[in-house]
Amino acid sequence: MWTTVRALTLGLFVLSLGWIPFAIAAPTQQNKMKVCNEQANAKGLGEGKGEERKAFMKECLSAKSEKSGGGKGSQQNKMKACNKEAGEKNLKGDDRKQFMSECLSA
Repeated sequence: MWTTVRALTLGLFVLSLGWIPFAIAAPTQQNKMKVCNEQANAKGLGEGKGEERKAFMKECLSAKSEKSGGGKGSQQNKMKACNKEAGEKNLKGDDRKQFMSECLSA
């Protein structure tokens, strides 16, 4: 009897762990939906616009925001550009560190 209860409790616990990523991601998606709705309304794509609004919302919701997904790629691109520029200027040691710091923070 206790073995069954323990197994059931453990099973429910493991299943609940699977829902955590969805619970965390929900507010982010809701915020994105809110922002896209506001942008659509500002562009005059109100509820009655049909296909135009639908196309705009699809594009807006599928685009990566700069803070979330796009931020990592942007930082990597910035690092590559700064490294390339530092290489072209033949900077070494402390000069290179200072240049990279300024370049990446700009």
